[in-house]
Formats: sequence, structure tokens, C-alpha cells
Amino acid sequence: MPDVNEEQLVRAIARGDRAAFEELYRRTSPWLAVRLRRRCADDQVVAEVMQETYLAVWRAAGSFAGAAVDGTAVGWLWTIAARRLVDAFRRRAHQARPLPVAQTAPAAEDEVLAGALSDDVGGALRDLAPELRQVLQAMVLDGLTVRETAVLLGVPEGTVKTRARRARIAMREALS
Repeated sequence: MPDVNEEQLVRAIARGDRAAFEELYRRTSPWLAVRLRRRCADDQVVAEVMQETYLAVWRAAGSFAGAAVDGTAVGWLWTIAARRLVDAFRRRAHQARPLPVAQTAPAAEDEVLAGALSDDVGGALRDLAPELRQVLQAMVLDGLTVRETAVLLGVPEGTVKTRARRARIAMREALS
């Protein structure tokens, strides 16, 4: 199925096509696992989130709106996974066992984003403090709410709001 894009695969999955599901998994699972590991250092949780995500894709493929709402299949998949990861953080918080948050070198997605933007915007992003960049990434790129971002990063909602405001101010100053 190399000539079929991810959106077409999701539409085929909605019709119950197992081969399309396997192809979507083959194409997206390595990328998704890396992206999840950047946010959670617990491999067991990442594996659970991956399983929950693809189960949700199988069950909800018919609800994918796609290009009709300027969405992509990969973006839809990431939204599901990010929300499942937030759910995992919430479950662990209730069990009083915090998840280790991964602290690694800049992700390729961060570097590509910075490189794809103008030199000014890319430089401003690179110059942001890591905690501000994490909030921007979660809220702007991943589309998470303040509450979801707080759970994901393990900080209070007020801290997320403060960091988001500081990030906007820093970006504005860097670009003016």
C-alpha cells in the first residue's frame, strides 16, 4: 500500500480493513513511540499508551474528519496518543506513583520546526528556556489544554499559564 496516504488508510480502517490498520501501524508506530518516549521515560507506560492509541484508532476511525477540518491522520493519531498519555499520568497521580518525565536532547521534530520557520522565529524558539519551550510545544503543537499540559509536565495549572505567558512575551520581544 505504498501509494496510499495515511488519511486513506484511516478511511479503509473505518470500513474494517485489517491490512490498512497494519500498514498504518507499520508507518506510524516507530515515530509515535519516539515522540511518546520524549514525554515519558517509563517504557511500560509508553507501550500501554501505544496499545490504547491504536485500539482507539481501530474503534474510532469512522469519526476521523480529516481534510474536511484541515486535519491530518497523523495529527489525529498524535492527538489520541497525547490524550492517552495524559490519562496515564492522571492514573499514576491517583496511585501516588509519578511517572518519570524524559529529559533528553532536542527532538528532531523541535529542530525541524525551528529550521522550517524563519531564522528569526527559529532562533527565538531555540533561545527559549526549556520549560517555556515544553509548554509551547504541548499547548501549541500538540493542542493540549492547560490542564492536560499540567498533567503531562507534572506542574500545577497556574505554572503552565505563567510559563505560557512568559513564552509569548519572550517570543514577542525576540521578534520585535
